[in-house]
Amino acid sequence: MAAAGPRPAKNGGRGGRRGAPSGQEPGAGDEARPPARAPRRDSQARADDGPRRTGKQGGAAQGGKRGGAAQGGKQAGAAQGGKRGGAAPGGGAEKTARPAGAERAAQKRRAATRSPDARRGPSGRGARPGGGPAGRPPAQRTAGAQQQRRKVDEPRPTEPADASLPRRSGRVALVGRPNVGKSTLLNAALGHPLAIVSPTPQTTRDAILGVVHHGPAEIALLDTPGLHRPRTELGRVMNQAAREAARSADVVVFVAEAPDPARLPKRVKEGEDGPPLAPHPGDLTLLADLGSEAPVVFVLNKVDRVRDKGLLLPLLDAFSKLREFAAIVPISALRDDGVRRVLDEVAKLCPEADWGFAPDELTDRPTRFFAAEYVREQILRATKAEVPHASAVQIERYVEPTGEGALHIDATIHVERPGQKKILIGAGAEQLKRIGTEARLRIEELVGRQVNLKLWVRVTPEWRESLQRLEELGYNKGEAS
Repeated sequence: MAAAGPRPAKNGGRGGRRGAPSGQEPGAGDEARPPARAPRRDSQARADDGPRRTGKQGGAAQGGKRGGAAQGGKQAGAAQGGKRGGAAPGGGAEKTARPAGAERAAQKRRAATRSPDARRGPSGRGARPGGGPAGRPPAQRTAGAQQQRRKVDEPRPTEPADASLPRRSGRVALVGRPNVGKSTLLNAALGHPLAIVSPTPQTTRDAILGVVHHGPAEIALLDTPGLHRPRTELGRVMNQAAREAARSADVVVFVAEAPDPARLPKRVKEGEDGPPLAPHPGDLTLLADLGSEAPVVFVLNKVDRVRDKGLLLPLLDAFSKLREFAAIVPISALRDDGVRRVLDEVAKLCPEADWGFAPDELTDRPTRFFAAEYVREQILRATKAEVPHASAVQIERYVEPTGEGALHIDATIHVERPGQKKILIGAGAEQLKRIGTEARLRIEELVGRQVNLKLWVRVTPEWRESLQRLEELGYNKGEAS
């Protein structure tokens, strides 16, 4: 049986309407598809996973491993390896079955044969939702994915709870400037690459909840968008989501980053005396606006950047004078160094309460939300300049069969200008094909089953400035999680 994905939300999450235009007649193995839809507009480009047969078998998908560009010029291969399974009638449910005991043990054995971390010993818990410890074979991982999963291939072991201690449960907001490592910290705490990560600032657009059970405490970590000076309506919505998450949290983890060695003053590199390193001006502004209702844990991330850790002591001292912190913890989230201590400090601050999530639950977001995020993650990695910021992904169709067939997902990538669309599609549709293939592999790892992903690109002018468009894309619903 397939591994379980995250607990689905009842409302189905972002994605809204079904039935995006595709212009494709139902094919073999697609009995559960909605009726044929109107032809797609000129501003759309379909991504498929290779050439389709023509003639009497025009709608039939090819089985086995497929390759090559799709017919139609602007079509590209998005997603599908292996044999395709037919969709069962009445699809749309997003629940996936949890692996049986034998399959769970087999997943652990497979993980142990290819993961250096797994060979060190058992993790102390079974597979978590989202594909389990088996993950994706190394040959299918991209360089970016390897960096993201350096030490999170195995779920973080659950800390044993002392029965004599009262249970605690709290919402913990991760706040800070863009690109300081909040999403990497969330993934390291979960032991699973749930949130998307990229070098592009403002990668996180929504508050994403991840649940960690640490000793007697249930810690609901909220990864928030980086607080910044907004230039668009989308930026203002992102800031609002981050501030709302901080206001509703029981504990706030304020994340700052150690200075980049390339930007250190020459005197510091050469060990000369002079003024010590000082907090970033943006950190000063955010701390002043943070309020004092909830206890704050200060985390200085990316300390692995600085070889001489003594240089960081004056910086930590400067932060400690800005306000009273419940704890100050230097960490390297990317290397999973110090993350456990952050959880220790946060667990002590959570209020006494019964747990609201099962021990194996990972998030409250539906899998279709992460399907859109993982497509956008590949856009961030494949493109530069304005394209990542001007791109949004909307799930138009999500059909999950009741049996062992493939999960069918249709997604539209919205951009603001025709030139951005051209960049995303690429020469011979190769760019869109690569984006779809890598996104499919990520989604398959999450849901634990085969995925058939199709992508279109549509020009939606000024969508970042339209509140109506933002609501349609799921960015302006006033939700903190």
